[in-house]
Amino acid sequence: MKGMSIKEEILKKLDGAKGKPISGEELAEQFHVSRNAVWKAVKTLREEGYDIQATTNRGYILPRQSDILTAEKVCSLLSFDCNVVLKKSVDSTNDEAKVFAAQGAPEWTAVIAEEQRKGRGRNQRSFFSPSGTGLYMSVLFRPTFSSSESLFVTTSAAVAVCEAIEKVSGKKAQIKWVNDVFLGEKKVCGILTEASFSVENNGMEYVIAGIGVNVKSGSFPEELQEIATSVFGDDCPADARALLAAEILERLKYYYDNIPARTFYREYVSRCFIIGKEVMVFSGNMTGKALVEGVDKNCFLKVRFEDGRKALLSSGEVSVRLL
Repeated sequence: MKGMSIKEEILKKLDGAKGKPISGEELAEQFHVSRNAVWKAVKTLREEGYDIQATTNRGYILPRQSDILTAEKVCSLLSFDCNVVLKKSVDSTNDEAKVFAAQGAPEWTAVIAEEQRKGRGRNQRSFFSPSGTGLYMSVLFRPTFSSSESLFVTTSAAVAVCEAIEKVSGKKAQIKWVNDVFLGEKKVCGILTEASFSVENNGMEYVIAGIGVNVKSGSFPEELQEIATSVFGDDCPADARALLAAEILERLKYYYDNIPARTFYREYVSRCFIIGKEVMVFSGNMTGKALVEGVDKNCFLKVRFEDGRKALLSSGEVSVRLL
């Protein structure tokens, strides 16, 4: 494994001593560098958004409530081996994960970014991904199950996100078919699953699940203020994003490993809050009002239109909007 830079070493040291000052002299001695090198590393970390404070005659300190997101911290919270890669800023974590996939990266490579410049959701919709306020993560899978079951990666991820949010916040999370997670009446997470198919073996080469969660309260654009929310408000616990990332990965591992048994199904249906509600269905050139009657074992949406006609809707063919 590649060794950490002086900057990363210093961040790790300060993070491990949260709330307690460490002198520049001590840091210089421990890492065998000059005091000036320590000062430059701290300056760079501050520029990257880390709230490192300097106390006169005592040294540098990270406040106890600091939200430190590092690959090492996420991995330390996991019970299984996961190749976590942290990026400061990317166009899209899904695109970054595709690069890793093309290079032969193993399953359970997770790309996490502090910021996405061009985050996207289904149908190329943009996903607001500002620095420091959200968890933007894409996980690489190399499935051995059938391509028809690839949809279940999305549904498994939705259940995993709901359970993780509840674990770290105590708030009840629900699912809007097929890939959005809600708190109350507002969206808190979007999931975009993309796959690459192999012509040679007529199966899937890889699947990537992109997960974007609004973790901290931030300045949503005006057009999102009425429809988007975050897991936490102004009172955000320390290391919230690292804790949430680890909880999502842990739960996703369980549900993914059990996709053939569809272990996710009961939890998915119990959280799908549009069941029993009227929606507007958009399918190609056809639109119409329909009552949602349920979700079948293949995670197709069962609806009944106003004229009595019933249909099973695939997420790849339609979208729905609550009325």
